Amino acid sequence: MYKQIAANKRKTVFLMIGFVAFIAAISCAFALYFNDWTISLWTLVVAIAYAALQYFLSSSIAVAMTGAKEIQKSDCPRLYRTVENLSITTGLPMPKVYIINDPAPNAFATGRDPKTAIVAATTGLLDIMDDKELTAVMAHEMSHVKNYDIRVSMIVFGLVCVVGVLADLASRMLWYGSRRRDEERSPVGAVLMVVTAVLAPLFALLAQMAVSREREFLADASAVNITRYPEGMISALKKLEAHSQPMHNQNSAMSALYINNPLRKGLLSNLFSTHPPIEKRIERLEHGKTTF
Repeated sequence: MYKQIAANKRKTVFLMIGFVAFIAAISCAFALYFNDWTISLWTLVVAIAYAALQYFLSSSIAVAMTGAKEIQKSDCPRLYRTVENLSITTGLPMPKVYIINDPAPNAFATGRDPKTAIVAATTGLLDIMDDKELTAVMAHEMSHVKNYDIRVSMIVFGLVCVVGVLADLASRMLWYGSRRRDEERSPVGAVLMVVTAVLAPLFALLAQMAVSREREFLADASAVNITRYPEGMISALKKLEAHSQPMHNQNSAMSALYINNPLRKGLLSNLFSTHPPIEKRIERLEHGKTTF
């Protein structure tokens, strides 16, 4: 477990370095296209500033995008006490607890570290889970906090957002830049701009997949270690699969934060899902019952 925490901290550093390097490459494409290297400098400066800003604001942004509302114990004693008991069991600081008014059963955790952690559950999750299953789901989310998955996910969330913005900017530059005289444009820059507009979002999606799938398996197993009740996690996953539906406030940038894929199902969403299939997660838990 400690090795995983250390690995996640290293991933955070590598992701930040990769983020700046990738943005620097995109800024060079902008500069080549317009034959103006000051564009490259300003793009890189803005990207670094954004990277620093989103490190502190991504949790707030994620909460705002979901429409989640913070609760106290009196607002929803069942959920609050479940998280409170898990906080005591794991020795983690009590995170802020949120509820999302959405019939789709789901939950997520976010934050920079355990001291700034947030956990949230949908009303749909509370409706279908019994107490043991709810404990398993929230133990899964608390495992993301304990393993520092939340920090890695937050960095990836910010990366996906900014890459999406830059890809859109590249598309607009190609459209408006086509009105400039041919001699003012670089053919190499034009090719790089097309590549940026088309492939940058795919790169961001692959980054999400690279860090997301295995951590879901780990969080499932960690939840069982916390609760000492594998049947609770298995039963919760079965209900998530049976009652799965897209959430009202969908955003692909933060889909990796959830315990279950919140996006509308389809061929591409299944192919590029940030989550492993639930049946595979259940299979791993079934095989690992004797080792928990």
